[in-house]
Amino acid sequence: MNVWLSILAAALLAGCAQFESRPISPVETAARLDARRLDDARLKVFLETNLSRPLESWPMQSWDFKTLALAAFYFHPALDLARVQWRVAQAGVRTAGGHPNPTLGVTPGYDASATHGLSPWIPFFNLDVPLETADKRGHRVTKARHLSESARLNIATVAWQLRGSVRASLLDFAAAGRRATLLEQQLAAQEQIVRLLEQRVAVGAISQPELTSARIALNKTRLELGDSNAQGAQARVRLAEALGVSAGALEGVGLVFDFFEPAADELTSMEARRVALRGRSDILGALADYAAAEAELRLQIASQYPDVRLNPGYQFDQGDNKWTLGIMFELPVLNQNQGPIAEAGARREEAAARLTALQTKVIGEIDQAVAGYRSARGQLATATALLSVARQQQQSVQAQLQAGAADRLELLTAQLEVGVTRLAQFDGEAKVQQSLGALEDALQRPVDATAETVSTASLLNAAQGEPKRSTDSATSGDAGGRK
Repeated sequence: MNVWLSILAAALLAGCAQFESRPISPVETAARLDARRLDDARLKVFLETNLSRPLESWPMQSWDFKTLALAAFYFHPALDLARVQWRVAQAGVRTAGGHPNPTLGVTPGYDASATHGLSPWIPFFNLDVPLETADKRGHRVTKARHLSESARLNIATVAWQLRGSVRASLLDFAAAGRRATLLEQQLAAQEQIVRLLEQRVAVGAISQPELTSARIALNKTRLELGDSNAQGAQARVRLAEALGVSAGALEGVGLVFDFFEPAADELTSMEARRVALRGRSDILGALADYAAAEAELRLQIASQYPDVRLNPGYQFDQGDNKWTLGIMFELPVLNQNQGPIAEAGARREEAAARLTALQTKVIGEIDQAVAGYRSARGQLATATALLSVARQQQQSVQAQLQAGAADRLELLTAQLEVGVTRLAQFDGEAKVQQSLGALEDALQRPVDATAETVSTASLLNAAQGEPKRSTDSATSGDAGGRK
């Protein structure tokens, strides 16, 4: 008997998991985060995998939106968190599918008045075998699978949010740089104008207020130039945050944003809106949450029916072998699970309301993005027309100067007007790009047909440090990073 008990105990312990301590040091974690750089060798493999082309030189000297978005998918801890949450949900599927273990009870007994020659021990062994009814296990598994799908879709939602943050920060950085360049050109023209006006004031050709107005405009431009430089520095820090690296990782790195405006008419169509309302990852996740709530309601309704417990037993009673078979089940006379059923029904209604609220929010985001894009394009067209008029005026003054009908101050004034309108046109271009980003985020669909795509399998493998290419491509929202 002792041998069999030892074998049974050894078999049970062999399947037990062992605890492994993994202490976390905030100092070491912060040091690892600060050490992240864009010349990471594994990042190169991840980029080559998802760009489907080898990188000729490494580290790259110039990074555009596509490569920076992939770097964010590789580095940012928000995707690490989303992946871990998915693994938790996947483990929940395994937990939900588990069968309840039977219970073995041993009750030793001793008969002090046993007849001589018979064993006084009367041990009793009892086995409790639970049997679930009404497919409760199936409902639990269904609920867990829907929650796992919701967690998987959340990875795409987080990736879209990171992509939008990278785009907005890179656009702000590039726009600040371009605006600073235009302001420097405008500043140079204003400085020449002020010098000419100072000369005229000195000989009494003009009054002092005219020079004062020019100096005020010059100082205003200098302030705007300082603001643009400060905005560029702040945008660089925000970009580093969006990538999941420190600001020092972007030192000496060339950052490029293409201000080319692709055709976006398809994104403003009613079909694009319908696709977004049906296919956005957060909407699909809300649908999965609703399905999980419905499975929970089915589970609680099934819980009205009591489970059965089989209780076979054996007792050795002074040479007699005694067998028993017990059957136990709950009597639903005082509690028929109506409370949990009501809660599950209310949670299903809540999930439906959340889905409706999310779709309403998405509709508003799409309508606002479409209106903003069309308005920005209209403003850009107006600014472009004004720039054309200003350039024609400059050419006219240039011709007059050559003919002796105008002086250099008039030419500089015309050049300054061109600079001012060119700056206004560029601001219009930046607004168009901002509205395009808002439109992409609202639809969860890239404007550029050649935009980056990252497979779900690549996401998961990259999380394990083994980026690979897969055929089941998804949008950039299914992008990932590393572990």
